[in-house]
Amino acid sequence: MDILLILPVFIPFVTGILMLLVWGRRDIHRLLNVAGAALLLAAGVALLDSVMRNGIQATQLGNWPAPFGISLVADLFSAIMVVITGVTALAIAIYSLGAMDEAREQFGYYPLLHLMFMGICGAFLTGDIFNLYVWFEVLLMSSFVLMALGGERAQLEGSIKYVTLNLVSSALFLSAIGITYGAVGTLNMADLSQQLSLLDQPGLVTTLAMLFLAAFGIKAAMFPVFSWLPASYHTPPIAVSAIFSALLTKVGVYALVRVFSLLFTQNIALTHTIILVIGALTMVTGVLGAVAQNEFRRILSVHIVSQIGYMLMGLGLFTPLALAGAIYYIVHNILAKMNLFLISGIVHRLRGSYELKDLGGVYKSHPWLAVLFLISAFSLAGFPPLSGFWGKLILVQAGLEVEQYVVVAVSLGVGLLTAFSMVKIWSEAFWKKTPASETPAVQPAAAGSPSGWMVAPAVGMALATIILGVAIQPFYEVMMRAAGQLLNPAEYIAAVQSASLALR
Repeated sequence: MDILLILPVFIPFVTGILMLLVWGRRDIHRLLNVAGAALLLAAGVALLDSVMRNGIQATQLGNWPAPFGISLVADLFSAIMVVITGVTALAIAIYSLGAMDEAREQFGYYPLLHLMFMGICGAFLTGDIFNLYVWFEVLLMSSFVLMALGGERAQLEGSIKYVTLNLVSSALFLSAIGITYGAVGTLNMADLSQQLSLLDQPGLVTTLAMLFLAAFGIKAAMFPVFSWLPASYHTPPIAVSAIFSALLTKVGVYALVRVFSLLFTQNIALTHTIILVIGALTMVTGVLGAVAQNEFRRILSVHIVSQIGYMLMGLGLFTPLALAGAIYYIVHNILAKMNLFLISGIVHRLRGSYELKDLGGVYKSHPWLAVLFLISAFSLAGFPPLSGFWGKLILVQAGLEVEQYVVVAVSLGVGLLTAFSMVKIWSEAFWKKTPASETPAVQPAAAGSPSGWMVAPAVGMALATIILGVAIQPFYEVMMRAAGQLLNPAEYIAAVQSASLALR
C-alpha cells in the first residue's frame, strides 16, 4: 500500500479528530490548524514528486483488488490538485489566526475546516465513482456548517440556497451512479472506462454523460445552475469565503474533467461540444453579473462563475494543449481569486465595510495593499506576464488550432470585461478619496493595521501568482504531461490493474 496516496486524506482527518478531542482549547486548535495544513502541503508535494518520477500511482484499500475494493489513484492532475489544496489550506490556516473571531473558533471552525480538506483530497484521489459521491458529501456537510457557523441571518439564507441546490446535485449524482451500475455492474472508474466503451447502447451512455454533467455542473457553478454561488459565497466570514472560492467549485470542475476524459469519450462530437457551449455561456453570464455588482465580495463571488467557463472551455476543446490550459487555469485561478478575497478581508479590517461606496483612499493610506490587489487583479484579467495571461493564451491558442473562433472571441471579450470589473474595484476602493461622510462600521481602534497573520498569506499568494507567470516553462511542461495522461486512459487503467495484480 502506497502511504503517499493515503496521507492527504489521513492527515486532515487526524488533525480534525485531535481538535475534537481537545474541544474548547482554542490555543491548541490554532496550533494544530497550522501544523495540519503544513503537513498536508508536504504530503501533497511528496505525492506529486512520486508521480512525476514513477508515473501514475494506485493502491487498493483493504487489500481487495479492483473493481471490488476501494481504489486510490494519483495521476499528475490529481496530484497537482492535492498540492494546490495544501497551498490554500496553509494560507487560510494562517490567515484565520488573524481574521476569525473567537466565538467561531470555540465552536469548531478549525476541525470543520480540516474535515473539509479531507473530503476535498478524497475526491481528488478516489478511483471509484461511488466513493467520489461519498467524498462530495463529506465536504458538503463540513462546508455547509462552516457557511452557517455563527448563525447570522445572511449566512443562514445563503446556507439554505447553497445546500438546497447541492442536494439536488447529489441526488442527480446518485441516480447516475445507480443507472451506471445497473448497466455495467461496476463502479471502479478504470473498469468503467473499459465497460462503457464496450456497451452497445450509445443512447444510454450519452444519457449518463448528461446526468453526470448536470450533477457536477451544479457543483462547479456552470451555466445555468450557478445561482447558489453568488447568493451564498459572500455571506460567511471572509476566511470561509476565500477557501470556498479557491476549492469547492474546482472539485466540481475536477470531477467533470475526470469523467469526460476517462469515462465518456465515446461521442466527443456531441458531449464535449455541449460542454464547450456551456463554457462560453458560463463565461458571459458570470462576467456580466460581476460587472453589475457594487460590493467587493459580491463582485468576486459572481466572478468565480465566469472563470469556471474558461476551465470548461479547455475541457470542451479536448486537445492536449486545451487540457493543459484548463489545468494551468485552475491553478492560476485558485491562487489569484483566493488572494483577492484575502485582500478584501484586509480592506474590510481597515475600513469596516465591503460596500464600494463606503470605501476609498486605500491606495494612499496603504500602498502595499494596493500593489497586492493589482497583482491578483491583473492576473485575473490576463495581463502579461502574470499567470492569468498565460492561462488565457494557452486556451486561446488551443481554440484557434481547432478553429473554434466564436468561443475564442467570447473568451477575449470576457477578459476585457474582467479587467473592467477589476478597475471598478480599484477606482472605488483604492483610488478615490475616502468618503467625507464615512461612518466606519468598526471603531478606528479595531480598524487599524491588519494583523500580520492576515497580511503574510496575501503576500505569499501574490508571489505565487507572479512565479507561476514568470517561470511559466516548467509549469507548462508539467501541465502538458498531465494533459497527456488524461488523453491516454490506458495508463490510468494499467496503474489500477497493476495495483490489483500485486495483491494476488
